[in-house]
Amino acid sequence: VPRFAVTALGIATPSLGKNDHSVRTGFEIPAPKLVFEEIQYCLSLLLSQIKSDKQHLGSVIYSIKGAGVDEEPKGIFNINKKTGAVYLNAVLDREKTERFKLRAFAVDSGGVTLEEPTDLEIVVIDQNDNPPVFSQEVFEGRVPEGAIPGTLVMTIKATDEDDPETDNAELRYSITKQDAPEMFSINQETGEIRTVQVGLDREVVDSYNLTVQVADMMGKGLVGTAKAVVHISDINDNPPEFTQDEFLLEVSEHSAGLEIGRLSVIDKDLRGTPNWKVKYSITEGDPQGSFAIHTDPQTNEGVLSITKPLDHEEKELHQLIVSAENEAPLRPSAHRTSRSQTVIIVAVKNVNEPPLFSENPKLVRVNERTPPESEIAVFAAVDPDVVEAQEIRYALLSDPADWLSLDADSGRIWTRYTLDRRSPFLRGGWYTALITATDNATPPLSATGTLSVEVLEVNDHAPVLWQYSRELCNRPQPGHGVFLSATDEDMVPQAYPFHFQLDPAFTDLMLNWSITHINSTHALLELLSEVPEGVYVLPLVVSDSGEPPLAQMQLLNVSVCRCDAVGSCQGSAAALLGSGAGISLSALLIILSSIALLLCEYNWALRTRVGGSLSPGHKGLLSDSEDDVRDNIFNYNEQGGGEEDQDAYDMNRLRNPTMPVPPSPRLKPPIRRDAPYNQTLPRYPRRPTNRPSDIADFIQDGLQAADSDPSIPPYDTALIYDYEGEGSVAGTLSSILSVEEDSDQEYDYLQDWGPRFNRLADMYGNQ
Repeated sequence: VPRFAVTALGIATPSLGKNDHSVRTGFEIPAPKLVFEEIQYCLSLLLSQIKSDKQHLGSVIYSIKGAGVDEEPKGIFNINKKTGAVYLNAVLDREKTERFKLRAFAVDSGGVTLEEPTDLEIVVIDQNDNPPVFSQEVFEGRVPEGAIPGTLVMTIKATDEDDPETDNAELRYSITKQDAPEMFSINQETGEIRTVQVGLDREVVDSYNLTVQVADMMGKGLVGTAKAVVHISDINDNPPEFTQDEFLLEVSEHSAGLEIGRLSVIDKDLRGTPNWKVKYSITEGDPQGSFAIHTDPQTNEGVLSITKPLDHEEKELHQLIVSAENEAPLRPSAHRTSRSQTVIIVAVKNVNEPPLFSENPKLVRVNERTPPESEIAVFAAVDPDVVEAQEIRYALLSDPADWLSLDADSGRIWTRYTLDRRSPFLRGGWYTALITATDNATPPLSATGTLSVEVLEVNDHAPVLWQYSRELCNRPQPGHGVFLSATDEDMVPQAYPFHFQLDPAFTDLMLNWSITHINSTHALLELLSEVPEGVYVLPLVVSDSGEPPLAQMQLLNVSVCRCDAVGSCQGSAAALLGSGAGISLSALLIILSSIALLLCEYNWALRTRVGGSLSPGHKGLLSDSEDDVRDNIFNYNEQGGGEEDQDAYDMNRLRNPTMPVPPSPRLKPPIRRDAPYNQTLPRYPRRPTNRPSDIADFIQDGLQAADSDPSIPPYDTALIYDYEGEGSVAGTLSSILSVEEDSDQEYDYLQDWGPRFNRLADMYGNQ
C-alpha cells in the first residue's frame, strides 16, 4: 500500500520536551506544533512538513486551508506545494488566538486527490507579555469609627490577560503606602483590606489614603498600582453639649406665639446626620405648658417660644430645665456629660394692662314696667396691674334705645325710662348695651364690656273678649255655636293659652250652655238643649296662663233665634226681648245687671268728656268750627237701644288730644266674620307715649296690629296712631261733605233684605 508521510518540525525548549512523530497509512500525522507568541523569527519559520507515500507515482501538490491561511487572520501560514513544508510568516499573539487548526490536502498534477485530508494543529505558547491591571483606578471603602481589628473594609480586584494556567497570571496584592499610623492590611491573594488595630475616630481622621500594588509571577513579575480611600463612618459617640450652663431670657407679659431666645449646642458628630441633629425638651419648670422649644434644622439651635400669655403680676421669673439629645441613640460606650442639660431663666416684664371686667358679658334681668331711675346693675372693672392703683372711668359705648344711665366713676347703671318688652331694640327679649372702662395710664388702655338685660314679661293684664254679642240658633246642633276669642296685652308666657268658662255663680246656665276648648286662644260656646228665643247675657270668666294667672268676668250677649233650613235667624230677637217672651227670671236679672253696668260706664265716660271740654286750657280742634260734622262708623249687626248703643268712633278724640283713652273701644273691636278662629289675635295698639324717641315704635305697633288683625273688616277702619295737636289749620276730616247728593236714590228695596236691614229701611226707605 503506497504511503504519504507528514513530518512535523518543532523548536525544542526545555519546557516543551521532545517532538514526537507517528506514521500511519496515508499522511504522517504530527503532534501539535508549539510556537512561542510575540517572538520575531528571522524570515519564515519552518513549522512542519507533510509527505505522501504516493509521491513515487508522480508529482504531488500540497495545500493547507483554515484560519491563518485563507481565513482571518489571513497570511500567517503558508505551505510549499512541492515539498509540503509549512512556514510561519507573522508574530503570533496568544491573547488573540490561542490555537490554529489547519486542514492539509494532497493532489496529483491532474487534481486527483491522493490522500484523505488531515488536520494540522498549531498551539501558541503564552509569554508574560501583559502586566496585571486593577479594575478601577481608585477604590473606596467605608468602615465605622471604633471598628475592631479584622473588620473588612473592602476588596480590591485586578486582572491579567496572560494564561491563567501559568505563573504569568498568578497575582499577588500588597499595600505599598498608607497614612500613619498604619491601620489597615491586605490579603495578598484575595485583595481584602481589613483593619489591623483599634483607634479609628472620625472626629480625628475621617479618611485614609492607601497605595496598593498587584504583581504577576507570584509577585515577582509585572506590576500594576492603584489608590484606595478608606472613609470612616460616623457613629453617635459624642453627645450634644450646651455652650452655657445657664441662659437668661426676657419677655413682655401677655405675649404669645413669639420666639424669645435661642439655645446653642456643640456636637462633634457628622453634621446633618441623626448623630448630630438635636432634640430639645423642657423637663422641669413648665407645668402649665406656657413654653415650647423646637430645633432649627439649619443651625441645630433650640428655639424657645411662648405658647400661652404670661402674667407679671402672677409670676415674675420662670426657671426652666432643658435637655438635649440626638435623634440617633447614643452609643453605650460614648462619654456622658452633664452639659447636655441647661437652666433657662425667663424674666416676665411688666406692661400696662387694660381694665378687666370680671363678668363679661354681664347678665341682668329686669321686669318690664320697672319705674325710671331704678338701679339694675353695677358693671365695674378692675385693674390687673400691681403698681399704684389707677383710676378707671366708665362710659356708655352703645345704648340703642337710650334706656340707661351710667355713673362714670362707679359703673352703677340705672334706667332712664320704663323698659318696654315690645321695643324693636330687643332681640329675643334681650337688650344689649356696651360699656367701656378706661384707665389713666400713658397711653390709656380700655376694655369693653357687654351688658345683656333681659326684660321679663309681667302678668299685669287680664285677657279680654274680642266679641260681646253674637247670634245663635235656639236648637242645638253639633259643631255649631259661638266662637269665643280673647286677647291679652301681655306676651307669652304671661298670655295664652286662655281658659274660658261660665261664671260658676250662675249654676243654672250650666244646664243649657257649655264651652269647649279649641286651641290656645279660642273656644266654642254651644247650646246643650233647646231654649226660648231672646237675648241671653252670659257672664264669662276668661283667665290667662301667667304667673300668677289673671282673670276677669265679662258679659257676652247672645241673641237666640229661630233659624231656617240654612241656619239664618228668622225674625228679630230684639222684638222678642221687648215682649219678654221666652226670657227666664235668671236671664232677666242678668240683663238688668248688664244694663246697670253699661249705664255706669256711660256716666263715667260722659263725665270725663264734659270735664275735658270745660277745661279752659285745652281747646278742641273743632270748637269754633261750623263744620263740626261727625263721621262715624256704625256696627248695624248689633241689636240694642238706639244711637247711644252704637259702637261709633268718638270724634272728641280729635278735638281734644289730651283726653284719656276710654277703655271700651279697646274691649269691643269690630268683628270680621271671615277671620279664622285658630289664628292668634294681635295686640291692640298701646297708649301713645310721652317720649318722642318712642313715637316710631308706637306707630310701628299700630301698623302691625292693623296688618295682622283677623277680627276687623277689610274695609277702611279708624285706627288711632297719634292725635293732631291744637291749633291745626287743617279743616274737617269728615268724608260726608265730600260725597255727592244722594236724595234721588231709591232705598225701598231695603225692605226685602230681611230683619238685619230693617233699621236702614226705616232711615232711608221713606225718602
